[in-house]
Amino acid sequence: MSKPYLQHLKSSADLRTSYAAVRAGFVSLALEKNRRATPFVEEARSLKVAATVAKKPSDLRKMSEIRKGLLTAAGVSDKAATHLEESDKDDAIFGLITNFLEPAGDNFVEELVFRFLLTRGDTLGGSMRNAGGFMAQKKLTRSIISSLRIAGKQYSWLHSATGRWSLAPENDADIEMYVRGLSWTSIKGPRTLLYNLTVPLVKNNIDLCLLKGEFRTIAKSDIENPKIFLAFGELKGGIDPAGADEHWKTARTALDRIHQAFKDYSVATFFIGAAIEAKMATEIWSLLERGVVTNAANLTEDDQIAAISGWLCRL
Repeated sequence: MSKPYLQHLKSSADLRTSYAAVRAGFVSLALEKNRRATPFVEEARSLKVAATVAKKPSDLRKMSEIRKGLLTAAGVSDKAATHLEESDKDDAIFGLITNFLEPAGDNFVEELVFRFLLTRGDTLGGSMRNAGGFMAQKKLTRSIISSLRIAGKQYSWLHSATGRWSLAPENDADIEMYVRGLSWTSIKGPRTLLYNLTVPLVKNNIDLCLLKGEFRTIAKSDIENPKIFLAFGELKGGIDPAGADEHWKTARTALDRIHQAFKDYSVATFFIGAAIEAKMATEIWSLLERGVVTNAANLTEDDQIAAISGWLCRL
């Protein structure tokens, strides 16, 4: 199909995010926040139990097993702790005990736990800023895997933590939480999809890059060859309508850079977004109709994501 988007889109209205989808998106974010908060709550419980052994705040300094928890309660993040000398850490803990725990009297353990959770809350807030992107990538990955499974194709996947490629197991539940790349063979040959790749010709990080070739045969030097690329995509998972225009401007700028860099080569481009407002939808539809963008989909519409995933798998 010369216009693949027509498989799942009839007009710009199909791209718009509904109120129900926005509401569901915020609920999903809240559930994700609770999931990520669970380890911190459990750490706080453990800290409370361990700290109750102390008869007075100064006793806590002698308890090496909760030193890390004390540092966190003192406002020192895990990242900051790696840059501090032990003497600096001692000073931070001493300041916590002197300025906050001792004035709390018999309630010093509760004060300790409250301050621990305060710092952990900042950590959680930082991780949640990227939650939309993580959830978007997870949803798209599962959809692509489903398309491959339905077609009876095996695939390999790149683990985000280990950096190693492996053949996907038969039971691949939750594998999408750790994927940084996928590789399979279409009827047109081996294909590899990589997330968040810095493309030398564009000189920028691109959300989704589909390459010709199997992962085993693609070397780092091959990334410098423009002919190896088949498609580039921008994926924006933020659901807040207030930030929709900003996400689209960022994506549009990225797509413009790609078009400029690859003007002498044949590559497809696509956009997938969670929050798409009316004006955005009209602009995206115009780009599709003019052939500037090859395909697009609303992340909150499951049928659209299934369609664009199937298209990617067939390229």
